[in-house]
Amino acid sequence: MNLLAVERIKLFSTRSPWWCALITLALTIGFAAIIAGATPSDSQLTLSATQFGGSQFGIAVVMVLAALAVTTEYRFNTIRTTFQAVPHRSPALIAKAIVVALVALVIGEIAAFGALGLGMLMRPDDHLGLHTAQDWMNVAGLGPVFAVSAVLAVALGILIRHSAGAIALLLIYYLAVEELVQLIPKIGHTIHEWLPFNVANKFLRGSAVVDGPAPSDSPLSPGWALAYFAGIAIVFLLVALGVAKKRDA
Repeated sequence: MNLLAVERIKLFSTRSPWWCALITLALTIGFAAIIAGATPSDSQLTLSATQFGGSQFGIAVVMVLAALAVTTEYRFNTIRTTFQAVPHRSPALIAKAIVVALVALVIGEIAAFGALGLGMLMRPDDHLGLHTAQDWMNVAGLGPVFAVSAVLAVALGILIRHSAGAIALLLIYYLAVEELVQLIPKIGHTIHEWLPFNVANKFLRGSAVVDGPAPSDSPLSPGWALAYFAGIAIVFLLVALGVAKKRDA
């Protein structure tokens, strides 16, 4: 518990988490407002459309927040003080991952329900609401996806240790690589089915054809999709912990 308190203090002693949280909320809720305003009066605003900003851009900003939580310490050498206080290193890094994941979870839930609430206010006649289990996953599921994405970004931050490199790799992969993989002849589609953010999209959106990005082609059910995504993040974190133990701070 002491380590969690220390990591919380360190995280919020810098400006980047606050700015990233505000940007995430602005993107998620802002896109909901734009889409609600741009939807013609004779068309119905869908629930998934209100979550477009969070599921497409909010995740990217949260991963930047998580990566900076680690790489900033390496940049200013404060990680050495942490490792002197906790020689085994792993407990401190796990505490950091937990704190960042919890912050990401809270940001995701506020953003998702804020976007839904704004959509309901702007389009009261469209009967937006959480009517099915898939509706709940589409909205409430954004927080867990943010949290797992944050753990993945923390792991990458530990491995790379440089802010620019970690952020560039995260954003390039998230925004481009998974889509480009589908262009590989014969095997591209099969590989894409199992890529982490495509699988996370299956948890959020299921298989229904709705407005916005195409639904995931992952063969997993939504529950197993979240478990698979979390498993990948845990594997990366374990690898990062092993590497952090062996090299100099």
